[in-house]
Amino acid sequence: MADTDVTRGTAPAHPILVDDAASAWLGIVVLDTGPGTARISMRLRPEMLNGFGMGHGGMVFAFADTAFALACNPKGGGSSLERETITVAAGADVTFMAPAMAGDLLTASAEHRAGNGRSGVYDIEVRSERPDGTAAVVALFRGRSRTIRNPARTPSENPTESRA
Repeated sequence: MADTDVTRGTAPAHPILVDDAASAWLGIVVLDTGPGTARISMRLRPEMLNGFGMGHGGMVFAFADTAFALACNPKGGGSSLERETITVAAGADVTFMAPAMAGDLLTASAEHRAGNGRSGVYDIEVRSERPDGTAAVVALFRGRSRTIRNPARTPSENPTESRA
């Protein structure tokens, strides 16, 4: 039921994935997006493991961060370069609950929890499904967002201003 796999060269399921090489390399598949929500999946490959043979925390974080970005930015409005404003991470926390292993299918579900003005809070749950059919919550990610002027459209005279 996926909209599309960002790695196959077809039109991405979400406009912000057009120039997102990191999400393409991760092999992320967009399952669903809606206002303030997103659901994605990826298969954990051997090159995504740490020295203990478990999913590298940075890979799990990056995966959850992509779900966060999709939930924060509405599907309409064109590519990331065409948008007047974009919503970016102001901060994030992750709690690792269980290891993910090579071959696991990870699914991240993102949901908007609260917002005020240009700021928002999103919760993302990352689950794994092992080849043997067992499942576990791998990580809980909380992202804090901020909507800013798109620096690609409105370059700032102050180079640090657009890094909100």
